[in-house]
Amino acid sequence: MAAVALVTENFKFVSLFFKSKDVMIFNGLIALGTVASQTAYNVFAFNCPCSPERNYRYGLVAIGVPALAFFLLGVIMNRSTRDLLSECRIRRCRKLAMVAMFAVTGNIVGRAAIAPVTWVVISLLQGEAYLCALSEFVDPDTLEGFPSQGRNVVQLMAKFPCKETVPSELLAFWEEIERRLKYESQLTGWLLVAGLVLGVFLMLCLKHCCSPFGYQQEEYWSSFHASERDLFQRTAAVHASLHAAENVKSFFGFVALDIEGKEQVEEHARAMVPVPSTDWNRVTGVYLYRETGGEPLYSRLHKWARYHVDNNIEVMEKEMDMLS
Repeated sequence: MAAVALVTENFKFVSLFFKSKDVMIFNGLIALGTVASQTAYNVFAFNCPCSPERNYRYGLVAIGVPALAFFLLGVIMNRSTRDLLSECRIRRCRKLAMVAMFAVTGNIVGRAAIAPVTWVVISLLQGEAYLCALSEFVDPDTLEGFPSQGRNVVQLMAKFPCKETVPSELLAFWEEIERRLKYESQLTGWLLVAGLVLGVFLMLCLKHCCSPFGYQQEEYWSSFHASERDLFQRTAAVHASLHAAENVKSFFGFVALDIEGKEQVEEHARAMVPVPSTDWNRVTGVYLYRETGGEPLYSRLHKWARYHVDNNIEVMEKEMDMLS
C-alpha cells in the first residue's frame, strides 16, 4: 500500500504539466503550421529520384529529417528546457528527483513531438513519400499479368513513382501499384493516429485521476501562472529600462527619456534596487508544486515571496532549492 501511495503521489506532479487551455491552443497552432509546411513541401520541393536505392533513402529522409528538425526546434524553444538547464547549472541537479526529471522531460518531449508527429502522419496519409520509398520493393509476382523482367525488375519498379518514366507496356500496372502503396501508407498513418488518440486519452485520464487539484483550483492555478508570468515579464522590462536609464545618466549626466519613461522614473524611483543574483537564482529553475502548512505554493516566485514576507532567511536558504 505504501508503494502504491508513493506512486500515486508522484504522478500528481506529472499531471501539472498538462493543464492549460492556452497550451492546447498553442499546440493546435503548431499542428496546423506543420500541416501547411508539409503541404507546401509536397507541392514545391518533393521530387522522387525514381532510381534504385535512391528512392527509399529519399523517401525516408523526406519523412524523417524534417520531423527531426521540428523535434529539435521544439526542444530548443520549450521554456521547460531552459528551466531544466538552469536547474542543472544553478543547483547541479542535486535536488532534481526522478519524478521531477520524468515530469519535466515528459513535458519537453510531449510538446516537441507535436510538430514531428503531425509531419509524419500527414506524410503517410498523403502517401507520396511512402510510394517513393517502397516502390522498388514491390514484388511483381503479386501483380497479375505482369511480364517477367529478369534482373532489371528492381530498376523497373523504382520508376513507378514517376509515371512518365514507366514503359508504355507497363502503364496499366501503374495505378494498381500506386493504389497498393498508398493504401499501406494511409493504413499506417491511421493506425498511428489511433495510437496517438489512445495515448492522449490515457494521459488525460491519468491527469484527472492523479492531479492534486480539484477542477476549480486547477483553473485558478492556470490563471495564476499565466498572470504571474505576464506581470513578471512586463515588470522586468520596466525595471531593466529604468536601471539602464540610471547608468546612462551617470555616464552622460542626463538621459533622453520620453514622457512615459519620465513618469516611470518618478513613480518607481524608490523601488529601483538591483536584484541580487541569489534571488534571481531562487526564482529560476524547475518547480512542480508543494504546500507549506496547508498553503499552496504555486511557483518559485510564490515560494520566495512567502519566505521573504516572513523574513525567514534561514528557512528560505534551506527550502528554496527544494522542488516539492
